[in-house]
Amino acid sequence: MSLLTDYLIPFVIALGALVFFHEYGHYFVARLCGVKVLRFSIGFGKPLLQWHTGADRTQWVLAGIPLGGYVKMLDEREGEVAPEELPRAFNRQNVYKRIAIVAAGPLANLLLAVVLYWALFVHGTEELRARVQVVPETLAAQAGLVSGEEILRVEDEAVQSWSEMRWALLRRALENAPTEITVRTPEGEVRQAVIDFAPLDLNSGDADLLARAGLTPWDPPTPPVIGEVQPDSAAERAGLRAGDRFVAMDGQPLQTWRDLVEYVADHPGATVQARIERDGQQETVPVTIDTVPNSDPPHGRIGVKIQLSQDVLDQMFTQVSYPVGTALARALARTWDTSVLSLKMIGRMFLGEVSWKNLSGPITIADFAGKSAQMGWMPYLSFVALISISLGVLNLLPIPVLDGGHLLYYAAEIIKGSPVSERALELGQRIGLALLAVMMILAFYNDLARLFTS
Repeated sequence: MSLLTDYLIPFVIALGALVFFHEYGHYFVARLCGVKVLRFSIGFGKPLLQWHTGADRTQWVLAGIPLGGYVKMLDEREGEVAPEELPRAFNRQNVYKRIAIVAAGPLANLLLAVVLYWALFVHGTEELRARVQVVPETLAAQAGLVSGEEILRVEDEAVQSWSEMRWALLRRALENAPTEITVRTPEGEVRQAVIDFAPLDLNSGDADLLARAGLTPWDPPTPPVIGEVQPDSAAERAGLRAGDRFVAMDGQPLQTWRDLVEYVADHPGATVQARIERDGQQETVPVTIDTVPNSDPPHGRIGVKIQLSQDVLDQMFTQVSYPVGTALARALARTWDTSVLSLKMIGRMFLGEVSWKNLSGPITIADFAGKSAQMGWMPYLSFVALISISLGVLNLLPIPVLDGGHLLYYAAEIIKGSPVSERALELGQRIGLALLAVMMILAFYNDLARLFTS
């Protein structure tokens, strides 16, 4: 596995595209409003590439640090402006034009998410069914849910996949509200159940609220047959191959893949005698189980992936697609729901109701970028859409130095009838930079904590 090709390149491509759309939103509306754009930069620091275009000779820059970008407009506050160009200066525009220019960046990110979701919904995606694995003694178990059941509706909202069901339940979980769901049993019976999310602790560091409520994707009872042996793993060192079927470990029979996983997890560092069946013959193979780094309590792994039959795959996955009009409506709804959910999470973080451990930084984003890219272009585009929404929402927060902070100033200007004072702007900049610095430090800390405890 290459860190560059598997993680860094997908991360840089995704981030570069999102920054470009964000800044192009500012650029496009600024030009519509007659403002002169001096520079359009993707990234910060020393330019790697630069060129000039158009009657205004706008400078286009690709810089070495790809963590952001900016559009520099003609502005009297940043330098002397020739008298004949004063009407094209940003600071000379009326407040409504300035609002449109500033808001265009975040809105471009939200529009990009709508377009990506729309394309994915029209094309069709293979997604996990909303079939659940229920953890005993959890909220889901208390609601009477049983492993293998498929959720069909959350309140009045029909769901076709795990991702649709997840978003619908997350909204209800954040409200700590009892939620009626419609489920279908493996035997085909349709019934109702109610999950009460009130006891769910939102201030836990575990970001997966549904898992803490006891809901994870369905884990079918499949035989313990190896589908893939990972490189440099305990299984590879022991000579195990794809197609090998585990019969027993240290004489203990293994009936399902879950039996294998649990036995291996409970014996980190141990050398076990694995009884396997290969080409119709049984043999015993000693396997020294690896210990997952920094796991607490320690648990083991041997580095094998499951082999699934087509019948099991059909039970686990479903093809989801929509007509063009319906797809657009669902894309708008998904973008809106995700934006609202993000705002609620951020708000509850500031109120201390949700742990700041849920905040993620560039390391976690790069990790997800790489993993989604390895899964295929459709999961990767879905990931890009989600991050585009996050970028748009983040920039709309009323924090000075962000677009939302400038919009807050302009709202104050409309109310008071004159621009905010330079002193207020300067104070706001300092507060905003301090808030962003704290958030970035927390995000990096959380990234590193996840990295060294995974």
